Amino acid sequence: MSLIGQRAAVSKSDFYKHFESKDDCFFAAYEAAIERIREELLAATSEHKMQWSPRVRDSIAALLGTLAADPALASIALVEGLRAGRGVYDRYQAAVESFVVCLREGAPKAPDGGEVPEATDEAVVGGIASLLGRRVLAGEAEQIEQLLPEVLEFALTPHLGTAEARRIISAG
Repeated sequence: MSLIGQRAAVSKSDFYKHFESKDDCFFAAYEAAIERIREELLAATSEHKMQWSPRVRDSIAALLGTLAADPALASIALVEGLRAGRGVYDRYQAAVESFVVCLREGAPKAPDGGEVPEATDEAVVGGIASLLGRRVLAGEAEQIEQLLPEVLEFALTPHLGTAEARRIISAG
């Protein structure tokens, strides 16, 4: 019996009744992890649908809280997905892009009155994912919530400017 089957307490034949391969099993686990994160973020932000800053703050707090509470979930979502080959990497990229859409939805104009480029928000979401992934890889998943002020400032600043981002964080 494979290690996966042993850990899941199922026989090899039962495992392959549900999954075509180990990769198929990992894809399902990865998708479940991303969906759980997405559900936690939606639940945390349901009251702020029209208010951008509180929604972003609550989304990031929920993300960090969810990852800190479940290091295995954090690992599969932020670390193992990058190691598991092209199929999961494509899913990782799609998940990151979906969070870019969430960040941009209802966002205010840049401090200079112009539009914040989509590439800026892509860099913000990708940078957050990279930072969190490095912390998870270092065995620091349980302390991720401590990063809230820095991560929040990083997310808010392109849209609000540094002073307003810091004001929101200190009021928060």
